[in-house]
Amino acid sequence: MHQPAIPVLGFAAFSGTGKTTLLEQLIPLLTQHGLKIGLIKHGHHDFDIDKPGKDSYRLREAGASPVMIVSSRRRAMITEINPPQEPRLLDQLRSFDPTGLDLVLVEGFKSEHFPKIELHRPTLHHPLLYPHDPDIIAIASDSPLVVPDYLPQLDINQPRLVCHFIIKQFWGTL
Repeated sequence: MHQPAIPVLGFAAFSGTGKTTLLEQLIPLLTQHGLKIGLIKHGHHDFDIDKPGKDSYRLREAGASPVMIVSSRRRAMITEINPPQEPRLLDQLRSFDPTGLDLVLVEGFKSEHFPKIELHRPTLHHPLLYPHDPDIIAIASDSPLVVPDYLPQLDINQPRLVCHFIIKQFWGTL
């Protein structure tokens, strides 16, 4: 994948490992360091951000695409993907406005090539991803793991330490 102008960091793990929970804790910590954070989440299911009966839903169902919903506080754009196809991260980054951002965090897209932190909980009995993914730059786990020395281990339950790792990795300082 062609590297975008601002850093992109993914969080790769099997479902139920705690990607969203960790990101929910990390984002405020990163913003406390003055960083502007964007996020792209890969959804594995058909989803709607608008609800049946609402104007935006009715207009999209009538065939409009994209549909943009705007208020004084937020904006959302809904675009139908026809024919349905698995999204590629680079395509999503191209449509993502990076203006004013310092870092784009990505949840999912684990099979794509970009820097990622693997999240792993041995009690879930999933295999580790790093042996088959050279883009994993660290592993965050709730138990010590036997991994190569070049692969930093982070405590998934210590988001502050994960935050410090990210800042050092991309900016070299705290």
